[in-house]
Amino acid sequence: MTKEHEKTSILIVDDEESLRNTFRIFLTRAGYENVQTVASFDEAISAASSEDFDLIICDIVLESHSGIDLLQQFNDMGITCPVVIITGFPQVETASDAVRLGAFDYIPKPVEKETLLKTARLALRQYRLEQEKKKADAARDQYRKVLETIFKSVSDTIISVDSSLTIEEINHTSLQLFSRSEKRIEAGAKLDDCFWQTDLNVLCSITAKVMQTGKALTDLRLECNIGEETKLLSICVSPLEYLQTDRHTSTGAVLVLRDITYKKKEQQSPSHRLHKMIGASPAMQEVFTLIKNIGKVDSSVLVTGASGTGKELVVDALHKESLRRDKPLIKVDCTAIGDNLLESELFGHKKGAFTGATEDRKGRIYQAKGGTLFLDEIGDISQMMQLRLLRFLQEKTYYPVGWDKEVKVDVRVIAATNADLKEKVRTGSFREDLYYRLLIIDIALPPLKARDGDIPLLVNLFIQRFSLQLKKRITGISDQALASLCSYSWPGNVRELEHIIERACVLCPETTISSAQLPENIVCIEARPNTPLSPLTHLVSDKVSARAEEPPSELFFAKDTDIKENIITALQKSGGNKAKAARMLKIDRSTLYRKIHELHIDLESLSI
Repeated sequence: MTKEHEKTSILIVDDEESLRNTFRIFLTRAGYENVQTVASFDEAISAASSEDFDLIICDIVLESHSGIDLLQQFNDMGITCPVVIITGFPQVETASDAVRLGAFDYIPKPVEKETLLKTARLALRQYRLEQEKKKADAARDQYRKVLETIFKSVSDTIISVDSSLTIEEINHTSLQLFSRSEKRIEAGAKLDDCFWQTDLNVLCSITAKVMQTGKALTDLRLECNIGEETKLLSICVSPLEYLQTDRHTSTGAVLVLRDITYKKKEQQSPSHRLHKMIGASPAMQEVFTLIKNIGKVDSSVLVTGASGTGKELVVDALHKESLRRDKPLIKVDCTAIGDNLLESELFGHKKGAFTGATEDRKGRIYQAKGGTLFLDEIGDISQMMQLRLLRFLQEKTYYPVGWDKEVKVDVRVIAATNADLKEKVRTGSFREDLYYRLLIIDIALPPLKARDGDIPLLVNLFIQRFSLQLKKRITGISDQALASLCSYSWPGNVRELEHIIERACVLCPETTISSAQLPENIVCIEARPNTPLSPLTHLVSDKVSARAEEPPSELFFAKDTDIKENIITALQKSGGNKAKAARMLKIDRSTLYRKIHELHIDLESLSI
């Protein structure tokens, strides 16, 4: 007895009890355990309605109906199992009706045991084959529907070809990619006919080789002209049902073409950008909302945040959002100008007002007339300058140095600082009345580590920027390298990230930045690749490791030239302007001041 016998259900329909029992005994002894018997038409209908049978054996003569009637009823009910008709009076017409209605066989009485068992065995075998075929067909149909859905929904171009490079199927995306092509790409066409005399013609020989060897080709990057457009495509060619024969052939191949052409504005969602600023995180979206709302009014604004968070970009955005956008935006770095000169720089002076005042000067405030005045690092100005600024903010008037004539100017003031002004107010180093005058509206910039999800956006922005500046075609960054950047704490904020990406672009030998181009202290152990760092990276990393406790912005000093000479050169080129020198060296001003002190650089001895 087999497992198939155990699972088989057989129904015997006969109004003669002795014949029903005889058939049941024959079948049960042959190993069919689930054999049921009924005596009438109605009982047969009831049994077939409540249970699925694999075989029905029915007498042609029933009390009030015939087996042909029952067979007809089974067809109406959608019963598909084989039905064997038993009769004591074989007739051609009856046999014809039975076969027409789908009876598997027609057995005359008396029915021998072997005949019954053989017929049942054949009927059940055919039924199982038919069921298996239906299941296989259904599975294939379902699988094909899934493939067709995927085929239609993916954003990549997919082309399937047979062994003769004839296109079998092509998805809708391909129609968009080749919409401006001179030759129509469609099913039934030859691949070499479609790509003949085009940059994609090389795909014909590549596809043939893939089918011959059975080895897929991945990440082929190809520039090609399609119509009047130049496209950069990432291409993968894979064999279909590779057959290991003497000739090493396959039944076809699938080509997947991804358009990775750089698109300036389409790559970035408008909601993630505000002028030169970028950020999708909730923290930055709040900043964007503040800028849009505050920009339209003339109230003073205080922008706070750690060094490198982008305070100057906020000022630019505020000015462009205001009604003063067509007027000047004048920026004053309060720490870059000595305190004795800051008053003259801001308010102007009269000729002869002090030694060196050889001509009248209107000052930065007057230059910003009708526009915006930006006072950077306002927390570092003296008490005397704090008082003069307070009077100007309250009255919108001022007196230039050496003048007794009042000047009235319409200007909006935006101040910024990375210092804790509340603490300065508490210690008495910053005037409380000036603090609250500036604090009409406060925009606090979040540190980079609090901008969840913004690092990938910033990384892509900086890669695009520096790849253009360096004239390199760097198209992206590896997942491991990006994971390292996302897990780093970024004490130097966005400015530090910008410098790290610039460094990586300089060191990157290919089109994709990897962990090898990142400083060693940034690369995560979990994300660090097994491949060794490049020799150039080792040279930089060895110098960096000795100063691991210093801010990452100082990594850019790790070159063959001496650090002290770099600083002196920058100071000479900037005319002694420390803020400008720091920007030239791409470091923070505080770092420059510390290095000047540590290296004992005598500023007075420099020819500046």
